[in-house]
Amino acid sequence: MKSIEEIREDIKKELTPKRFKHSIGTMEKAIELAKKYGEDIEKVQYTALVHDMAKEMSKEQLIEYCKRNNIKLSKMDKLVPDILHGIVAADIATKEYGFTKEMHDAIYYHTTGREEMTLLDKIIYIADKSEEKTRIGEYAEELRKITKDKGLNEAILFIIDNWTIPKSIKEKKIIHINTIYARNDILKSIKE
Repeated sequence: MKSIEEIREDIKKELTPKRFKHSIGTMEKAIELAKKYGEDIEKVQYTALVHDMAKEMSKEQLIEYCKRNNIKLSKMDKLVPDILHGIVAADIATKEYGFTKEMHDAIYYHTTGREEMTLLDKIIYIADKSEEKTRIGEYAEELRKITKDKGLNEAILFIIDNWTIPKSIKEKKIIHINTIYARNDILKSIKE
């Protein structure tokens, strides 16, 4: 695997300065959460850094990449194109950098979440939405407070209930089924 510095340079070439700044912020927030919750820091650092490496690709480029690389997209995936960058980034990270299945999956699901999220999944999902370099405003502040005071599960529920679902409804977009599965699973674990 390339060093974190080499991957950082690769990512910098692929992203706009703002998106690169977000990726660095996500990595920093993920490291902070990894220290607090006992996840492997190097694994978190690599995963968070590349989570958005395909974000600058157009929908057409993402779909073409999936076709060329035999990535099967579900009907739901095709209906929610905002998630495709995670699917492609996960594939690139695995092929080019030798990421593990766990790291692949955390990148793959970083926009939707999923049922039975791993600790790595949760950290990347939350860090992406709560990093402090580009995520500003009342929502981000509240999310950071919930993460600190109530933990990862409550933070994920907050994201889904106060950002993902309302935004999708307002924009008349389909809510990916993985988000519903993630929400139900988190709710179940909170109530247990």
